[in-house]
Amino acid sequence: MCSLLSLITTVIQLYIYVVIIQAVMSWLLAFNVINMHNAFVASIARGLYQLTEPVLRPIRNVLPNLGGLDISPVILILALIFVQNLIYEYSFGVCF
Repeated sequence: MCSLLSLITTVIQLYIYVVIIQAVMSWLLAFNVINMHNAFVASIARGLYQLTEPVLRPIRNVLPNLGGLDISPVILILALIFVQNLIYEYSFGVCF
């Protein structure tokens, strides 16, 4: 059971990194530091979008319109950290 909980928390941590990379890449695309004309950049951006958008879209639907500011990745990261801490808390007596 400890191995499964450890795997779940590792996957959550990796997904947090994916969300951060996607947010930074969207900023770089918005400020035209990198562009979508490069096939490698386009494939990375498309892959990150497909990994994060199904989770971010429901959060964006609930949030009020804040103009051009998108705080849904921050809310998702906070929620993932909360879930990760819950896993640590409930497995503390069993695994550690």
